[in-house]
Amino acid sequence: MFQSFDATSSPAQGPARLAHLRALLAADGLAGFLVPRADAHQGEYVAERDGRLQWLTGFTGSAGFAIVLPEIAGVFIDGRYRVQVKHQVDLGHFTPVPWPEVKAGEWLRKHLTEGVVGFDPWLHTADEIERLETALKGSGVSLRPVENYVDRIWPDQPAPPQGRAFAHPEALAGRSSAEKRVELAEGLRAEGQRAAVITLPDSLCWLLNLRGADVPRNPVLHGFAVLHGDGRVTLFADPAKFDDELRAELGEHVTLRPPAAFVPALRTLQGPVRVDRLTAPLAVTLELQDAGIAVAAGDDPCRLPKACKTPAEIAGTREAHLRDGAAVVEFLAWLDGRAPEGGLTEIDVVKALEGYRRATNALHDISFDTICGAGPNGAIMHYRVTEGSNRAVGQDELLLVDSGAQYLDGTTDITRTVAVGDPGAEARECYTAVLQGLIAISRVRWPKGLAGRDLDGLARYNLWLMGLDYDHGTGHGVGAFLSVHEGPQRLSRISEVPLEPGMILSNEPGYYREGAFGIRLENLIVVEEAPALGDNRAQLCFETVTFVPFDRRLILTERLAPGERAWVDAYHAEVREKIGPRVSGAVRDWLEAATAPL
Repeated sequence: MFQSFDATSSPAQGPARLAHLRALLAADGLAGFLVPRADAHQGEYVAERDGRLQWLTGFTGSAGFAIVLPEIAGVFIDGRYRVQVKHQVDLGHFTPVPWPEVKAGEWLRKHLTEGVVGFDPWLHTADEIERLETALKGSGVSLRPVENYVDRIWPDQPAPPQGRAFAHPEALAGRSSAEKRVELAEGLRAEGQRAAVITLPDSLCWLLNLRGADVPRNPVLHGFAVLHGDGRVTLFADPAKFDDELRAELGEHVTLRPPAAFVPALRTLQGPVRVDRLTAPLAVTLELQDAGIAVAAGDDPCRLPKACKTPAEIAGTREAHLRDGAAVVEFLAWLDGRAPEGGLTEIDVVKALEGYRRATNALHDISFDTICGAGPNGAIMHYRVTEGSNRAVGQDELLLVDSGAQYLDGTTDITRTVAVGDPGAEARECYTAVLQGLIAISRVRWPKGLAGRDLDGLARYNLWLMGLDYDHGTGHGVGAFLSVHEGPQRLSRISEVPLEPGMILSNEPGYYREGAFGIRLENLIVVEEAPALGDNRAQLCFETVTFVPFDRRLILTERLAPGERAWVDAYHAEVREKIGPRVSGAVRDWLEAATAPL
């Protein structure tokens, strides 16, 4: 099994660690310390060594941070984790703070009249610290870059990850590393810049057509890189991760150096040097400035080209989703027959689903730990089942299963919510509204230049009419055999990045009722040019690449508009056509019934 079911943290450990941290801060004259979820690469998923927030507080979510003060320790969590955090931290010592509704600056001003709050400049971006300093102007609170105090009190902190690096074939990437490097270097020169610092693991993997194994579930390599204006790249990563064949494949224009050489190399660069203030650690800017090197703020040059997939990457993604769709259909057919018998647990479900994916003989890894929530556990948006939390799949309730896979040709992410028995009329009403949101995003056309924030509300409209909503974005970007959560594209109220052809996103509206049930439905979609209509104004639309049926038993057909009903029937017909030939005969019969016209 790729997935384990061990509990990775405990609320009981937090108070003693918090007291130790406070004592050390007080001894050094600090009034507080920032503890982010992020690592030096600002990744959503971090290696065990970088799990400082989890180690200190017990909170295991993929986003958030803590601020430790003498009398209060706030754990800042967004809407996805409001329920989860209550189960994972000692509420007598840690205080959940709804974020971003409550900003760090205003919270600090409220709880600290004066003093210095320390932060590790390798774990925070320049933009993040600047915004916090702006919010603290006029108060008696200031920020100071310091060593990492959590590392000082973590006696058995794991070693840095040592996953092996490997080449990603050009046939799947669609472009050679040399082509990418030359094109991006031309862009730097056009801006009058001599180099760019690259700190995101998925960016350097994309640029060099590499993959790695340094972060669970995401095939990325930990390291930093400098792209020079002449197209050369200096890669700072552990040489032990590269065999002789891979070193040769990197070519003469890529120089591999150990991580310890990164900071000295920064101080020898000729400026201006581009640094992304939104993704690079502040320490990079501080080192360059201290050496008198001009810093040019600008986007990571890899992020947008990486997001706009090549035809080869899109073709690989389609094939990966057909393979994965067949595995998920086999699983749903099994679940439909097995769940009514009783005795099934969430862990049983997760094991079965991974087994069907393994049976493809193409599974590299799962793309994240499967979220399998039965009944009230489905309302915990990023629930991870453990031996301690494992719940039986009851009768007459909903079961939410959000999962994905990493294949060499693509990354998948799919959510289906299914009925076990009769979950009731209210569950069907909410399910239908969520489905209508997914349909709205699937069908939409929009003028070029619009961003995810311009589309996000379409998915929520029918829920809003019921006085309901969900506390997460409607969709995130997805990589091509890279990170399952990829920027900069998003379907979100806060996303200002224009959508462009080739971008892959998730389409996943939901609804969650604490203590009762959770509903989420998710397909992956690709931005493409829309066929000409009207006055031939340039428009974009989405291609759906996920093909797995929805649970017809939960759809209130009378609530669907004619166009929505036609979309479901057409989608299910496409599922039968594309997935039917890939599954066994008995499952094909189940699929025919599951996708019958509404």
